[in-house]
Amino acid sequence: MNQYDLVVVGSGPAGRRAAIQAAKLGKKVLVIEQGKRVGGVSVHTGTIPSKTLRETALNLSGWRERGFYGRAYRVKQEISAEDLRRRLIITLDHEVEVLEHQFARNRVQHMRGKASFVDKTTLQVVKDDGEVLHVQGTSILLAVGTKPFRPDYIPFDGKAIIDSDELLDIEELPRSMVVIGAGVIGIEYATIFSALDTQVTLIDPKATMLDFIDKEIVEDFTYQLRDRNMKLHLGQKADKVERLPNGQCEIKLDSGRVIHCEMVLFAAGRMGATDTLNLEAAGLEADNRGRLKVNPETFQTSVPNIYAAGDVVGFPSLASTSMEQGRVAARVAVGAIAKEPPKFFPYGIYAVPEISTCGLTEEEVKERGIGYECGIARFRETSRGHIMGLDSGLLKLIFSLKTRRLLGVHIVGEGATELVHIGQAVLNLKGTVEYFVENTFNYPTLAEAYKIAGLDAWNRMGEPVNKA
Repeated sequence: MNQYDLVVVGSGPAGRRAAIQAAKLGKKVLVIEQGKRVGGVSVHTGTIPSKTLRETALNLSGWRERGFYGRAYRVKQEISAEDLRRRLIITLDHEVEVLEHQFARNRVQHMRGKASFVDKTTLQVVKDDGEVLHVQGTSILLAVGTKPFRPDYIPFDGKAIIDSDELLDIEELPRSMVVIGAGVIGIEYATIFSALDTQVTLIDPKATMLDFIDKEIVEDFTYQLRDRNMKLHLGQKADKVERLPNGQCEIKLDSGRVIHCEMVLFAAGRMGATDTLNLEAAGLEADNRGRLKVNPETFQTSVPNIYAAGDVVGFPSLASTSMEQGRVAARVAVGAIAKEPPKFFPYGIYAVPEISTCGLTEEEVKERGIGYECGIARFRETSRGHIMGLDSGLLKLIFSLKTRRLLGVHIVGEGATELVHIGQAVLNLKGTVEYFVENTFNYPTLAEAYKIAGLDAWNRMGEPVNKA
């Protein structure tokens, strides 16, 4: 029997961060990964591939330069699926190499195989060649991530009717695409393919999308999508999807509409990848979406020595928060002190354009009955925005009237996921509107939008009462 202080199942963001943290504390650690290479969903089918695809699409299409040179501008006239795949392979190879080096440097052992529980401290691992091993962990961390939800009524064929994992292996870029599901993944891929000049239709049974994002930001984002001729059918459900004899796909909506396209991407939710773990043997039970319930402070499950972190525990399902969850879980699991992380973390949506948010939305501020003021800056108001040819982009700051403290920062537009960290720092350090008014920002930059938005709010809020 191979005995370890911590056994980690899964090598995505939560798993790898947990393993390295425990190893740095001098513990004997094993990582079990069922995929061909380490990295998990994040590296191979999720975060890194989708963001690489986005960057490649924007670069090859000349999207960022169209503000200057017009909508007909292209860097490469004919972009193929192979063009996108070539850059993807280079990026993924590098990510795996870095991760394997981190494991080696920190003496983290890892093996390839499918793990399942024998009891609450023992896992059976079946390797590709059929060899069966048993490993024992004083503590066990489940960081198995998620897989696409694939309902029975969608006739997936891996070619024209696909899920988000299969999208990375398409052989040709479609001229028209229907995306079912207006969640983060659906919206990211819908807007990326729209930037590649695919005619995209987005369908979702909910009448609204991205409900956790500030409503004003979503309205601005929605306007930009409609402005470039994306079709949005919100509040309408896809009743039937089928592939016709001519190779086209047909989608019938409950509203009576019928849509034809070359490709259908079903991206309506994901399932926790827990179905093969034999959770019952360890005394655990997943919910109807395969997710595990944990203590949000320690990431401990109902079985004291078993922990779970990352997408398998549900919202927010971000690589960034998963890493932090894994680190905290590992520290608790091996008996080390785990400090509570800062209250506010950023949420990034890598659509075209990007959306990023941190802190309270205007709707949440209203619900709490807090007196507030907003400051708005549009990227076209900055000199950097002119240089970049931006005609869209919005930064919104929300401040408390009583304390003058920043309550939330919300951005839609180029570089939103980078810009948000200024607001995140001010939020967590309890900064006020005066920070933005009195500080000097590099010029010309998009970050200057913070000063513009700060002044916009300050002009309506007036001088602080206690200021000399």
